[in-house]
Amino acid sequence: MRNNIILECMITGERLYLTSKNKRNNPEKLKLKKYSPKLRKKAWFVEVTTK
Repeated sequence: MRNNIILECMITGERLYLTSKNKRNNPEKLKLKKYSPKLRKKAWFVEVTTK
């Protein structure tokens, strides 16, 4: 079962990206390097837990 997750920038705290992941295959938090418009460069984005 795939769940939608939100990615938040570790530096600026902005939540820009929405993606999905399979929690059964990847139980750990997702961490991706994506583009941040505020920084105008790539930064690390981590999965945010939602209620």
